[in-house]
Amino acid sequence: MDKKLQEQLLKKSKAAKLERLGRGVSFSALLLITLTVFAIILFVASKGLSTFFSNHVNFWDFLSGKSWNPSVTNSHGQPEVGALPMILGSFIVTILSAIIATPFAIGTAIFMTEISPRRGAAILQPVTELLVGIPSVVYGFIGLTVVVPAVRTVFGGSGFGIFSGTFVLFVMILPTVTSMTVDALKTVPRYYREAALALGATRWQMIYKVVLRAATPGILTAIVFGMARAFGEALAVQMVIGNAALVPTSLFAPASTLTSVLTTGIGNTVMGSMQNNALWSLALVLLVMSLIFNLVIRLIGRKGAMPK
Repeated sequence: MDKKLQEQLLKKSKAAKLERLGRGVSFSALLLITLTVFAIILFVASKGLSTFFSNHVNFWDFLSGKSWNPSVTNSHGQPEVGALPMILGSFIVTILSAIIATPFAIGTAIFMTEISPRRGAAILQPVTELLVGIPSVVYGFIGLTVVVPAVRTVFGGSGFGIFSGTFVLFVMILPTVTSMTVDALKTVPRYYREAALALGATRWQMIYKVVLRAATPGILTAIVFGMARAFGEALAVQMVIGNAALVPTSLFAPASTLTSVLTTGIGNTVMGSMQNNALWSLALVLLVMSLIFNLVIRLIGRKGAMPK
């Protein structure tokens, strides 16, 4: 009898078995995600580096070259795979869209959290969620049928270019930056506001000198996150930027980005060819920049963590 009782006491309960199963499933999912990420990085890196090791293209010439025509060789017998026009185009549209979106996002977030939380939650929050859910091809089609003709009418030219791409990206990243800025403002403790008002500060002084300063790391994280999305956007930008692999000389001249060249060219090349390897090198640059954006976000978030 004592032996049976001892076995029952030592036997794992059903709850303990379920907990062990849950841990195993969670660890397996984490391991699968980690392996998938590393596999993607290794695959893109192996394909992208083939341009430099298999096709013997100079790395610096690739980054600083201004001519993109992989099927043509220059006077030195090297293929013309200068990625500088696409890199500049990607950075210009990303930075400009973030600069334009930031004031609108901060103003909307302040209205939703500090000025009129009820009305902001009732009106602006559904609008923000709706903008997030719209597919990028819809943004691109609207830009193609509305923004491009408007730019052509007002500024002349074809209407395709960095300005059109910037405007489309501004609308696309605005809800993302706004929602993250709202979350950043909500994390500021209430007693910060109460202390500022108790010291005689007006509401605008409290918002500007206390709330916004306390939420600065979160706002910076939102901006960088929006820039990361803008940098990696492909279809919408491709439809309005013009897809001309030229160094940008004007906001209204056709240009290209890393993603636009990738989406237009990857389906027209043969795997393992020089043209295909050059496109994978562009994908590698895009991947490295995305990793840098994520690293910056983590650093900002870590330094700006609120003390508990």
